Amino acid sequence: MTEDQPRYSSAGLATPANLITMARIVASPVLFIIILNAEDHGGTSWPAFILGAIFGVSDAVDGRLARATGSVTKAGAFLDPLADKVVVLGCMLSLWSIGRFYWLPVLLIVLRELWISAYRFWLARKLVVVPATELAKWKTFAQGTTLMIAVMPTFENIDWLLTLLLWVAVAMTLITGWQYVRSGYRASVSGSSLT
Repeated sequence: MTEDQPRYSSAGLATPANLITMARIVASPVLFIIILNAEDHGGTSWPAFILGAIFGVSDAVDGRLARATGSVTKAGAFLDPLADKVVVLGCMLSLWSIGRFYWLPVLLIVLRELWISAYRFWLARKLVVVPATELAKWKTFAQGTTLMIAVMPTFENIDWLLTLLLWVAVAMTLITGWQYVRSGYRASVSGSSLT
């Protein structure tokens, strides 16, 4: 094991960090329903904003909790990005369905996330794991910020800002997707495991 490889705990699925992550996945439909029910206001509402903020905080807490307690598990490494995708893609599709987001940027983000998820699974079967880049972390932040502004009543009628932020998130999403594919290809060709 190299210095860069994660040290996974032998703890099972039911660690405190994993339970927080799973709670985020299970509760995500509540956020989608709140957004859809606020269609008359473009999906904006304080309950949606507050719940989204809680999800964001829980996303930061579960990772830190896992590292602090030494319970970083393979299940957690799979569940955390899955939870991010469920929340982000569900919110984007909800906002698109009520006309808050344009279809093209949402489609690009959805296709990229699905493709990279399938590609990550394929690499995992070859025992190749590609670490997240710094830009990928900023991509997640950009997507989350865009969604928070999209549901915040303060920005209900400021469409130009929302459109700008959404396209910035699209650009970062596509660039990081290309970086991931390139790194995964290099790792799989060299036969080495990157973690």
